[in-house]
Amino acid sequence: MSRFMALTGTVALFSTLTFAWSISGVVQSDKGEPLSDVKISSFNYAGVETTSIEGGKFSLAYEQTANNGIQAIQTAVTFKNNVITIANIKAQTITVSVMDALGKVAFSRTQHFVNETLSFDLNKTTAKGAKYLRINVDGNRSTYQLGKTVTLLKDDGPLPAIMFAKEGYQNTTYQMTKTVETNVNVTMKAGGTEPSSSSSKKVEQSSSSEKPVASSSSKIEEIIDCSGKAYQSGNHNMSVTVDGKKRTFIMHVPSAYKGDKPVPLVVDYHPVMGSGSNQLNGTTYKAQTDPEGVISLYPDGTKSADSRKMGPGWNVGPCCSDDDDVKFSREMIAAVEEKVCIDKKRVYATGFSMGGGMSNHVACFMSDVYAAVAPAGMDLNTTNSAKCNPERPISIIMFRGTSDPVCKYQGGDSGYGDGLNFLGAERNFQFWAQKNGCEGSPSKNSDGCQEYSKCKDGTKVVLCTKQGGGHEQGDGKIGWPFLKQFTLP
Repeated sequence: MSRFMALTGTVALFSTLTFAWSISGVVQSDKGEPLSDVKISSFNYAGVETTSIEGGKFSLAYEQTANNGIQAIQTAVTFKNNVITIANIKAQTITVSVMDALGKVAFSRTQHFVNETLSFDLNKTTAKGAKYLRINVDGNRSTYQLGKTVTLLKDDGPLPAIMFAKEGYQNTTYQMTKTVETNVNVTMKAGGTEPSSSSSKKVEQSSSSEKPVASSSSKIEEIIDCSGKAYQSGNHNMSVTVDGKKRTFIMHVPSAYKGDKPVPLVVDYHPVMGSGSNQLNGTTYKAQTDPEGVISLYPDGTKSADSRKMGPGWNVGPCCSDDDDVKFSREMIAAVEEKVCIDKKRVYATGFSMGGGMSNHVACFMSDVYAAVAPAGMDLNTTNSAKCNPERPISIIMFRGTSDPVCKYQGGDSGYGDGLNFLGAERNFQFWAQKNGCEGSPSKNSDGCQEYSKCKDGTKVVLCTKQGGGHEQGDGKIGWPFLKQFTLP
């Protein structure tokens, strides 16, 4: 029987898709007592949080509408007699992957500069019992379920890991396996850290009004040859090999990039249990940098061999990857500089959650590459801060929330058994002020952020605290104007 879905007739219907998930249930103690006032949030979805109510009941939901690449495909998918046919493909790069019922990739193939119909005979591969088909066309991904019909799935992000935190109890993590889960029963064991006192200092977050300091790029343009570095706009899946291992990332090229002059580069690191694709959809920086033709990168972290550690993540000390992510970052940036015209003195790092931890980390070990960094939702931990020795002073702007249940504003043990013990927002702020040789005391600038402005080599150290804020992405409207003030010496 023919299994067929013609997308050409349904492009308008599916040009935007809604990715959503929801979870509800009860949280209780290991003695069976319902727990109220438990802070519930997610590692890999910023700003999605709630608190359990009387009887331990909770409900948490997320919804996002985004372009899912259907307009880019505009084709027909046929699955018959174990043969997949994809008609009328026009793409610079297309990757077709087939997965089994557990989501394990059984077959994958990438082709470049395609303007034809593609067919894949699964009878000649090990991909027997194909359940899912994933098509990635120039960075736009669509996933289909292969059954009685070929069904387009809502596929804009990974399922969340849900965190449960309450003073007097050990932090607990629950990994969702379906987009909708009800009657979930979560048990928290007594113990954990003692309540820590909240900072009494109120620092409000507001938008930056400081104008970026313009620096002449005429000399740089004379040195950097941009010939042959025009590049098609869009999201491009790329990779480099580091220590014999393939490492992947997305290079986002905005339509404003023309390849006729060097542009800045922003590397945006994702949260633990996230991905480069997830961060590309969630970042607040791309909306600010795209109009200026800035190239941005969204690297993928890796998992540790220790199954007790969460991942994918970044190697920022005791957690959460076994790979050399500093070396990966260097190789990734060098590879991109060969393809597009980058101003090497204006390369910046940002990131959210563990990605914020990674952007703190690279400030320690890549100050020769990054001109400035903008971490959000995480600080240095005691392990990597002890080894932190930047080659030069480096400007940094930090975004933190006083009610962050994941990386507590006051610092201390993460509570998730990963070995991470954080400095806390204020200590992280003071740490970087000391490293940069800042003089005097911080002042509240016109944006409502704490700022050390008298630091070595014209660098600045800024902490933007959101009173009552949770585990949130940084504010690109503040972060990007700050970052682009600075260039490497």
